Amino acid sequence: MQKGMHIDTERCVRAVQSKDARFDGWFFTAVVTTGIYCRPSCPVVPPKPENMRFFPSAAACQQAGFRACKRCRPDTSPGSPEWNQRADLVARAMRLIADGVVDREGVPGLAARLGYSTRQIERQLLAELGAGPLALARAQRAQAARLLIETTPLPMADVAFAAGFASIRTFNDTVREVFALSPSDLRTRAPRANPGTTTGALTLRLPFRAPLNPDNLFGHLAATAVPGVEEWRDGAYRRTLRLPYGHGIVTLTPQPDHIACRLTLGDLRDLTVAISRCRRMLDLDADPVAIDDQLRTDPLLAPLVDKAPGRRVPRTVDEAEFAVRAVLGQQVSTAAARTHAARLVTAHGERVDDPEGALTHLFPSPEALARVDPESLAMPRTRRTTFTTLVRQLADGDVHLGPESDWPQTRARLLALPGFGPWTVDVIAMRALGDPDAFLPTDLGIRRAAQELGLPSTPAAFTARAAAWRPWRAYAVQYLWATDSHPINFLPV
Repeated sequence: MQKGMHIDTERCVRAVQSKDARFDGWFFTAVVTTGIYCRPSCPVVPPKPENMRFFPSAAACQQAGFRACKRCRPDTSPGSPEWNQRADLVARAMRLIADGVVDREGVPGLAARLGYSTRQIERQLLAELGAGPLALARAQRAQAARLLIETTPLPMADVAFAAGFASIRTFNDTVREVFALSPSDLRTRAPRANPGTTTGALTLRLPFRAPLNPDNLFGHLAATAVPGVEEWRDGAYRRTLRLPYGHGIVTLTPQPDHIACRLTLGDLRDLTVAISRCRRMLDLDADPVAIDDQLRTDPLLAPLVDKAPGRRVPRTVDEAEFAVRAVLGQQVSTAAARTHAARLVTAHGERVDDPEGALTHLFPSPEALARVDPESLAMPRTRRTTFTTLVRQLADGDVHLGPESDWPQTRARLLALPGFGPWTVDVIAMRALGDPDAFLPTDLGIRRAAQELGLPSTPAAFTARAAAWRPWRAYAVQYLWATDSHPINFLPV
């Protein structure tokens, strides 16, 4: 699987004929005789190869006049792994579009965040994805509309507004064009097992490519959870979310073939952003088969991969929050880091109501933390300087850690801050920026694992040895960490 796979017709035909779900999201199949487009794993009888056309995105299919298949629902397939594993302009643009920037700020806002002209953005997206930023955002709005139509009793006018449409007419026309059904017909056809019972409460499924090992993914999130902001309750990870239009609470439960997601939102316009951030936190768009195949080529890693394949990198819903927590966790235990973070949350976080659990606050924003009296921080003076410098830079916009981040540039800026060494920068790159090749050769747990496996012990030699794992060294870190008995490696009971 690779960039531009949709142009490899022979390979795409084989994937469709074998109904291989690993390729869902990598490309889409349009059928000229029926006018519909599908994911590769669609359960219907595959069309004749001469009737297939392949596209790199659902938006490109829609622009070419094809409608979404009602059986395989291609608009809800996992996203392309490329947007999380690449750091170029197109990948950064796609991450921002998924985060709702085009809906909130328009194409000029997208271009401004990326530092390019609107014409350059549109040209590159069209060249690679067959659709410009407006069409890609439109496809995302259509998917959000479908979710709201099928999982809530909201009036259609409220659905249109919440999904990001500017008018009821545009909403109706888009739904009919994409799904070949009116909004009312979509609701009538939807299963009624778990409809939303309260305004703002949604229950949905987050798909992923198998295999997915939930142990270290949810284990890490639960073991490092900040009281009041995160919790593990009744087999689910729960946390508060700071979103563009308000706040939310998400409950995520691992299931064999999907992640069950319950979202309570203060403003339903935040739906697509909340889903995108949860998918990113759980690394659900990864391609575990490609990753694990690469890591298995190392005979020392192969047994770890074979024992528990499909490990993901636990990431974050808030990059600035994670950077602050990384500083709080420097040279202290997991428990101590949680205690430091909980104090900040109680003193400076915004309060929220959570009738279903024990969540009490949003994590404080960089602006709120920049106003904290440094003398009130219970930490060594050097770390206090690191903390205050970071939050000031985040609040002033001198350091950007969002989806649009240029990874090499951001690494350089972080390394220039006082108290930021390679470990802190790389852990932020891995879990906040989403760099799949971030590596932690000086991490204590990684060094212990390396010693047990017979890998080199010095950082330089270890880094050289790990070159064979590129571009998936962040995933190798997960397999190495998993050799330890630390709670981050086990699904809570």
